[in-house]
Amino acid sequence: MTDVILSVEVAAPAGTTWLALTDWARQGEWMLGTRVEVVEGNGRSVGSKLAAFTGVAGIGFTDTMEITTWEPPLRCVVRHLGKFVQGTGVFQVIEQGADRSTFVWAEHLKLPFGVFGRLGWPVARPFFSAGVRQSLKRFARYAEAYS
Repeated sequence: MTDVILSVEVAAPAGTTWLALTDWARQGEWMLGTRVEVVEGNGRSVGSKLAAFTGVAGIGFTDTMEITTWEPPLRCVVRHLGKFVQGTGVFQVIEQGADRSTFVWAEHLKLPFGVFGRLGWPVARPFFSAGVRQSLKRFARYAEAYS
């Protein structure tokens, strides 16, 4: 298992940040190369399932997730159900006053491809983290303008 934990400050109230974060259908507006859809349930309760396709020009992979914890407007935990992506993701919003919040994105992942994945992760991790950081910057702008 490996952990990736990154955060971004958002100039928006925690409730707005939460609503922007959990607007799954619009996640592609801020998450690089990703489209998300609710495939089971309402997307706002434990047991709901999401499918996130990440890729370019139709080449990529689908990460299927199940919501295992739903604590609005603070925390959502998903379990990655796919063969390629396994582990848990935690999306947390921390109130920083009336008009500010912090979004924390944590992934606790089982690396794919066995020994090759473990050996390749030190090379891939900086690129993965850079992509998440870029997505978080985009998210802050998106949440600040969310309506």
